[in-house]
Amino acid sequence: MSVPHLTTALTGPLLDLERKILAAQPEIEHWFRNQWQEHTPPFYGSVDLRNAGYKLAPVDMNLFPGGFNNLNPEFHPLAVQATMIALEGYCPDARRVLLIPENHTRNTFYLQNVAALAKILRQAGLVVRLGSMNPEITTITTLDLPDGGQVTLEPIVRNGKRVGIADFDPCVVLLNNDLSAGIPAILQDIEQTLLPPLNAGWAVRRKTQHFTAYDKVVEEFAALIDIDPWVINPYFEHVDGLDFHSRAGEDKLAATVDTMIEKIRVKYQQHGIDQVPYVIVKANAGTYGMGIMSVKSGEELLGLNRKQRNKMSVIKEGMEVHDVIVQEGVPTFEQINAAVAEPVVYMLDRFVIGGFYRVHTGRGIDENLNAPGAHFVPLAFASPLSTPDCDGSPDCEANRFYSYGVVARLALLAGSLELE
Repeated sequence: MSVPHLTTALTGPLLDLERKILAAQPEIEHWFRNQWQEHTPPFYGSVDLRNAGYKLAPVDMNLFPGGFNNLNPEFHPLAVQATMIALEGYCPDARRVLLIPENHTRNTFYLQNVAALAKILRQAGLVVRLGSMNPEITTITTLDLPDGGQVTLEPIVRNGKRVGIADFDPCVVLLNNDLSAGIPAILQDIEQTLLPPLNAGWAVRRKTQHFTAYDKVVEEFAALIDIDPWVINPYFEHVDGLDFHSRAGEDKLAATVDTMIEKIRVKYQQHGIDQVPYVIVKANAGTYGMGIMSVKSGEELLGLNRKQRNKMSVIKEGMEVHDVIVQEGVPTFEQINAAVAEPVVYMLDRFVIGGFYRVHTGRGIDENLNAPGAHFVPLAFASPLSTPDCDGSPDCEANRFYSYGVVARLALLAGSLELE
């Protein structure tokens, strides 16, 4: 199963990094094959990438991806095939899957993702039912979707060490719920295969752990293809002991930001980059683009107004933030219809199965795009006639996407190290 050839929003000459990655394609694929013999890939994942031209780096890795409805329908067969291969590894005789989504029932776009994921599983030959942990779902509940489809949620029950639905005993329990609010008792210590495992949820997982694992992966990969690891790896630091309401730890956070800005400035000089360095400060756990700020100096964090402090202090499920990752900001120079865009690459098992652009008309190149008002543009297949290297022309779009798939898989590998 090859990496699908996709078009990206970028045209123009391939950058030095992309050229190096393409030249090393056989070594890279061989290296990945060896890695996957030693490490089990997460069941699925999505990676937010930023391409700054001089740097192509992951800025977030999600182990409970929620955008399957935004993938190009042409990719569907790849996803089905990857599901079959993944399940052979985990549970060869799997027939029945209980898919547990997030608790929100009003976010119909999220539920459309659940429907798309269920369809992939069904076409891989599985019987799929949707079990909800939402206390409001006490009976079989059918919800209408924006695209005219429907999903049916049923309350989950536990019998001994197994979870299921009243008349349905699954072999595999698949979570599409990132457990931000904590690990529910109903899922603890069950005997079925649970994917991803409970320690993948935000109750346990931390972004800084992910990027520590990513550091290790990149070090080995950069040596393999002879690049400066920095061009695919954002700097990061961990700051804890924070309380945005009482301003505890504010000075420490500001000092960390200033140190990192200086470190980035040195790299920019070394690589001849004419950009203003900035950093992203974000909650060390959780998703949905909550608890995030883009800053150009530590001073901006001293004396935040009440609105800014409130925004930084609480994330999904009302969890308070005391612990942040300070991450080098990677601007994106990709645009779709004059709006700023970043690619999000989706993987199932160890395979890239597609992706989409997150596009935001109201945000700048150095801002977080995962915010209200974003829309999604599925990545399209490159012209079917193109061979992998488009007859050697390095700036062909399929080649550009190959490097996206490589960097996304490096983040996926870091995800598997994290879960170990």
